[in-house]
Amino acid sequence: AMGAKAGVDPAVMIEILNASSGRNSATQDKIPKHVLNRKFDFGFANALSFKDVRLCLDEAEQLGVPMVVGAAVRQMLSITHNLQGPEADCTEMVKVLENWSGVQIGAAEGK
Repeated sequence: AMGAKAGVDPAVMIEILNASSGRNSATQDKIPKHVLNRKFDFGFANALSFKDVRLCLDEAEQLGVPMVVGAAVRQMLSITHNLQGPEADCTEMVKVLENWSGVQIGAAEGK
């Protein structure tokens, strides 16, 4: 969202990230194939991801293991669930970031 707001082409940003230590499953697969085209159709429900992260954090808490970043992920998944609905794809978290930053990432549908 920051790069798009600064005028950087999101596809170019993905190439740069994938050529560096920023490469991850989101930059290699989810964003190029399911976000930049605005389809948001990766095929894994945000609700299931939220459940998985919640269960992990519950277990970590029982074991006394802090998971600070995991707590932030749970919060984002929860916000996405509340704003995009229970049937939202996990890639729709991008829509939350777009709304907060006032920018669209990727081409408009049909382009």
